[in-house]
Amino acid sequence: MKISGEFEVKLNPIEAYAKGAEGISLNRMSIDKTFEGELNATSKGEMLSAMTPVKGSAGYVAIEQVTGTLSGKKGSFVLQHFGIMNKGDQKLILEVVPDSGTDELEGLSGKMAINIEDGKHFYEFKYEL
Repeated sequence: MKISGEFEVKLNPIEAYAKGAEGISLNRMSIDKTFEGELNATSKGEMLSAMTPVKGSAGYVAIEQVTGTLSGKKGSFVLQHFGIMNKGDQKLILEVVPDSGTDELEGLSGKMAINIEDGKHFYEFKYEL
């Protein structure tokens, strides 16, 4: 299956355990999202990021638990993020954590892509259930 829609995201700083050195900024943030469309859900999670002194070079990892309905089926699942920026070139991987699906979403697997256009966030989710 392949679905798409829009989502809103709120990121808020959380006190970080590790502190960056030599121009590296290590950050920790909470994630709150609301998805619309065939994925009608909310999510909560946490992000860790590292910003380098080189403009456009950074990395982040995140985990978020998504709860709601996916194509009319109720449940939750966990998305894992891996993002790298190399002087502006981006690589972003979002995958469903295996065996994280609950209720009617048990057995879910898939990958999500995120696009930002004119300040709005959109998702494309390819999944199997």
